[in-house]
Amino acid sequence: MLTLVAFVVALGLLIAVHEYGHYRMAVACGVKVLRFSVGFGKPLLRWHKKGSPTEFVLCALPLGGYVRMLDEREAAVNPAERHLAFNTQPLRSRAAIVAAGPAANLLLAIAIYALVNWTGVEEPKPVLAVPVAGSIAERVGLRGGEWVAQAATDDAQPSDIGSFEDLRWRLTQAALSSQDMTLWVALREGEATRTVVLPLSELDVREADAALFQRIGIAGPWSAPVVGEVMQGGAAARSGLRDGDVVRKVNDKPVRDGQSLRASIRAATGPGGEAVEQRWEVERAGQMLQIDVKPVPEQQSGVWVGRIGAYIGAAPEMMTVRHGAVDGLVGGVVRTWEVSWLTLKMMGRMVIGEASIKNLSGPLTIADYAGKSASLGVTSYLLFLALISVSLGVLNLLPLPVLDGGHLMYYLWEGVTGRSVSDVWMERLQRGGVVILMALMSVALFNDVARLAG
Repeated sequence: MLTLVAFVVALGLLIAVHEYGHYRMAVACGVKVLRFSVGFGKPLLRWHKKGSPTEFVLCALPLGGYVRMLDEREAAVNPAERHLAFNTQPLRSRAAIVAAGPAANLLLAIAIYALVNWTGVEEPKPVLAVPVAGSIAERVGLRGGEWVAQAATDDAQPSDIGSFEDLRWRLTQAALSSQDMTLWVALREGEATRTVVLPLSELDVREADAALFQRIGIAGPWSAPVVGEVMQGGAAARSGLRDGDVVRKVNDKPVRDGQSLRASIRAATGPGGEAVEQRWEVERAGQMLQIDVKPVPEQQSGVWVGRIGAYIGAAPEMMTVRHGAVDGLVGGVVRTWEVSWLTLKMMGRMVIGEASIKNLSGPLTIADYAGKSASLGVTSYLLFLALISVSLGVLNLLPLPVLDGGHLMYYLWEGVTGRSVSDVWMERLQRGGVVILMALMSVALFNDVARLAG
């Protein structure tokens, strides 16, 4: 139920903001707006604002919306109102009205990012977990427990790392741009730093997913190797493990953090899926204990992994990230620009085959993320809204005939040639745009089903 509510609220809000951008600009340009609709299908609510010719409608299916303006191309217009029709407006006004929808979504994203920056958010400190075996991070000499103070790509000036999430975002941008990244790391916060260079340009990045961070080797923040909640009947409970046990060694090999402990548990299976017993050295109430643990094999995507039925790893050390009025607003603008540019780059790479079309997501994935972010709290849900708002704004600016960007493409042609696109070509382009859009939606829906089924 939470997933459904979060999805409907998110989609309804973002669509309403988008259409409101069109509506406000149309009114500002002197165009008569006949209807402002959020959703399609059977109207649930209808109302008129006093002194306004616009009918506001809320419909049953919140999968879109529209602003219907007075237009001679759609119906006969009273000669006395011809100056209020959309098609009689100068080119700059028509372009502004069309662009105002995507612009409203981008402005909403800026406002949300700025609000989060002002109010503050709890994020893990930029302390690295033990790198994934065989990863780039391990090859360049990272061992886990390092504090990341600064980062820079190629020849850019180094900038401070505010949190682990900030680091992940920088890594994502660098990897998708095939840029190497230099990290300034220290054994502890405030101590002298050394530099390590992550050769991210070596990666063949086709998908921005969890596997990307596994290959980089920075999969999560550092956490203590502590046994958390132990489930009844699981391997941990049968072995005698308890909540709060600190694991020091597994098979006489020192355990440095929760990440490496989880990796040891997952690896505790034979080639045929048989269970492999481990000898754990555990610290409990100041005493060292030797406990035999036998993880239960479980298949994941065709691979056998070990499970013990307990939460592994203490919560990472957190920090409050908060910015002042100006810095918070600037940060909102910068993050919106970065997400927009990264989205465009990924779309471009998909077109030329350098990125997988598996990166396309549809309504099922969006709904799933909406529910997950809402369950994590208001801040996580707001950040989800900002991300989807940027995506909606950028998507609508693509030069696809059925989208706002397609109409702006027509106006660019009109501005350059001095004449509008003919009705014949307009119809052909619209049909082609519908075919392309339906194909993209089909791929996105297929990806949704494949993700959820996997």
